[in-house]
Amino acid sequence: MPDAEPLATSYQLSAISQIIAIVRKDIAAEVRTKEIFTAMFVFAVLSLVIFNFAFELRVASVAAIAPGALWVAITFAGVLGLNRSFVLEKDRGCLEGLLLCPVDRSVLYLGKMLSAIIFMAAMEVVALPLFSVFFNLPILILPLLPVVALGTVGFAAVGTLFAAMSVNTRAREALLPILLFPVLVPVLIGAVKASGAALAGNLADAANWLQLLATFDVIYLVIGLLAFEHVIEE
Repeated sequence: MPDAEPLATSYQLSAISQIIAIVRKDIAAEVRTKEIFTAMFVFAVLSLVIFNFAFELRVASVAAIAPGALWVAITFAGVLGLNRSFVLEKDRGCLEGLLLCPVDRSVLYLGKMLSAIIFMAAMEVVALPLFSVFFNLPILILPLLPVVALGTVGFAAVGTLFAAMSVNTRAREALLPILLFPVLVPVLIGAVKASGAALAGNLADAANWLQLLATFDVIYLVIGLLAFEHVIEE
């Protein structure tokens, strides 16, 4: 009887290689077309510009409102990116090909989630310095980085699940935000509060909100792994 430990290790390595293959496929397709990143980046920059002019006219303390503006831009750009990612897979017939592959559905979920994280991170790398310039805030500070990272992971974990759910419907562009935003509220509240505390230098308060973010990230990740198989097969 074969040893269980080597078999488990071999399965883990196979799953990791499959996840990497899915991520590489998504990145290679995006490098050729640049459809997802371009849409996300343009939307995020336009949102920041609009918020900058609105706050300059109506809000005395920009620093008090800036965290909300930052996460509105990140969230809506992320929704656009997730939607385009799954729609392109569906329209090109790639989604059916992925489902025919002899891989566990959790591997597909983790691969698509990591792709979403990478695309959002690429957008944030460009958008955060622009946000710092527009709002005249020290946005590139160390305490803010884990906030953005955890917020992005939580968004991608639940967003990937709902994007897979809505892609097979006719009103997929409208259905995704309707399904996603009510569930995403805890992550958005934690991200906004933690960002505000980090920008204000209140590290203790930021750490408390980071714990909340990490907790919801784990919850959404587990739910996504368990539910993705049933969602993607419908």
